Amino acid sequence: MTWLILIAFAVTYLGMAVGGIRGLRVDRAWIAVAAATVLLLSGAMSPAQAMGYLDGGALLLLFALMLVSAQFDFSGAYTRLTELLDRHAQKPELLLLGVVAMGGLLSAILVNDIVAFALTPLLCRTLRQRGLDPRPFLLALALACNAGSVATLIGNPQNILIGQAGGLDFWSYALVAAVPALMALTVVYAVIWWQWRHGWTHLPPSQSAVSEAMPHQSYRYKPMLATLALLLLFSLPFPREYSALAIAVLVMLSRTVDSHRYVEKVDWNLLLLFIGLFLVTGAAAAIPQLTHFAHSLTAGGELPESVATLAGLSLIASNLIGNVPFVILLLGLWPELSDASLIGLAVMSTLAGNFLLIGSVVNLIVVESARRQGVRLGFIDFARSGVPVTLISMLLAGIWLTIAAGG
Repeated sequence: MTWLILIAFAVTYLGMAVGGIRGLRVDRAWIAVAAATVLLLSGAMSPAQAMGYLDGGALLLLFALMLVSAQFDFSGAYTRLTELLDRHAQKPELLLLGVVAMGGLLSAILVNDIVAFALTPLLCRTLRQRGLDPRPFLLALALACNAGSVATLIGNPQNILIGQAGGLDFWSYALVAAVPALMALTVVYAVIWWQWRHGWTHLPPSQSAVSEAMPHQSYRYKPMLATLALLLLFSLPFPREYSALAIAVLVMLSRTVDSHRYVEKVDWNLLLLFIGLFLVTGAAAAIPQLTHFAHSLTAGGELPESVATLAGLSLIASNLIGNVPFVILLLGLWPELSDASLIGLAVMSTLAGNFLLIGSVVNLIVVESARRQGVRLGFIDFARSGVPVTLISMLLAGIWLTIAAGG
């Protein structure tokens, strides 16, 4: 059955690169799950093996963080923050700074996919009501959500996976990663400002946008308290997925929001993508020939541990198959990476996702959500800002990680 596993593996990662199947309305998650299903039905992978390939801790942590993130939406926190930005809409440079800061900070403490999904439609409505072109601000949001999520092990799916796989300490990682995250956010602001400084295009106010009043929500401080409790619990010596799940259960106790609405906010498609990739990659990594090849590279001292190697691999692979599939693949082949290498992988794979539109799920979320609001961001539009942001931020991060490792 080795040949079937290799075919499923190749089809899955080709699907990650292409993004779907021509002529069919299927996405990356469906491709990964379908390939895993074929392996199970054919007997190439047993149910017991499949359970062993799944990283239950990473899946549970991601699920719990999505529930916590939903509380920000239900509490009116996102709407309140967008209203604060709206007050500075007459000063585009200041508004841009607010978008970068808000996207970066929220993505450091929440899953960045959820932040991008919640803020994109709110920004589109606010900016079009003001007659501003939403494109530079949406670009800034996508790039900042990726850059800010570098700072913690709960900021994005690949960091969650890396933290779980390596058992990394939450605060030790944050002390190292906060600096490249801040540098990357600074680069995001500088590049967008430079490219748009003479063209903060004022468009005629959108009638449809004007008629859509921002939904009024009374703001409550429950999400902030939940997040602070979550970060505090991460300092205690027990699994972080249990900490997140405990907080998620508490925030779902509400007199105003039905519990099923929290479940509806969960990005089940992303969870399915994780499950499919875990199964397909796990099955491929267990093939004796592939295992032998990986071990031979390790024995020859060619383990991808240097900052430069991780940066190069991340830049290429993240923009071919996406940073989440790349991280799952790399960890499947080389589970014995050192803590320093895992930190470098988390930082570089996330920053590399800003290079092209297909490099990160966040980018696709912002573009698709904006399209539904009548705002179009194309591949070239994104690359024009994403390429310089990525190259500069990865260079700065590489210098910092080298210094940190030497210290």
